[in-house]
Amino acid sequence: MARIVLAGEAMLELARSDGNWHLGYGGDTLNTAIHLARAGHDVAYLTAIGCDPLSAGLKSAWAGEGLDTSLVLEHPDRATGLYAITTDAVGERSFSYWRDTSAARNMFALPRMADALDAARQADWLVFSLISLAVLAPQDRASLLALARSVRDRGGKVAFDGNYRPRLWKCPQDAREARDAAIACADIGLPTLEDEALLSGERDADTAFAHWSGLGCGETIVKLGASGCRLPDGQIVPPPAVLAPVDTSGAGDAFNAGYLAARCDGKRPAEAARKGHSLAGWCVMRGGAIPFRDGEAPYA
Repeated sequence: MARIVLAGEAMLELARSDGNWHLGYGGDTLNTAIHLARAGHDVAYLTAIGCDPLSAGLKSAWAGEGLDTSLVLEHPDRATGLYAITTDAVGERSFSYWRDTSAARNMFALPRMADALDAARQADWLVFSLISLAVLAPQDRASLLALARSVRDRGGKVAFDGNYRPRLWKCPQDAREARDAAIACADIGLPTLEDEALLSGERDADTAFAHWSGLGCGETIVKLGASGCRLPDGQIVPPPAVLAPVDTSGAGDAFNAGYLAARCDGKRPAEAARKGHSLAGWCVMRGGAIPFRDGEAPYA
């Protein structure tokens, strides 16, 4: 079984439902990691959390989902980040964040990080995102990219999601430079057209694909929201059904998990895209970034 390591920031999640706030957890690469673990893959998550009881509860919950938490480091002086999520009448979400001094932002300074990186270099797959880079200091971004190159040098594969959150960046130019450096390290690219348009002006899937493939990422899947996705051969794969979402948070992360799980299992891109759409569709019809697993969850 392929060993998959995902790197990034995980946070506590406050989600409003039935007039009350409920505490959970989320984060783009964490969401993908848990979906992959639920699908039966060997998955570890590389991050840092606090030493407080809430952080300990997170680690225990992730282990309960089947996630290998041996690369989850504990920061002695910082807490886990927090975000609150609200949704409108059509399921579109908005976020409020408390993450400026989160443990994950300082994870490369922790003494155990060297050992964690040594373990991560042995992965068959490394998965990270533009958010993973955004929360790090410039020198730590360079270290994460060096990890990606090391995995590739050993014969592993690297997948990169171009999640762009403007508030995490000092300026768009910094984000573009980090994105392009990561694309050059990636075997599989998972950009969203909306993010690409906002960050660098690409207005159609073909142009976005051309930018990513031109930097060396040939297997680029451009996510198009409700319209589906563009495959590397130019084919558009639509979702299997038109849905009225309850909560769209985590949809792209679920698509990533479905797609990558299928590719790890040797499926071709078109079938992998359909798996991604299926998991994303299940996710958006339930609340929270990582809905509770139920009998309809398409993990098989």
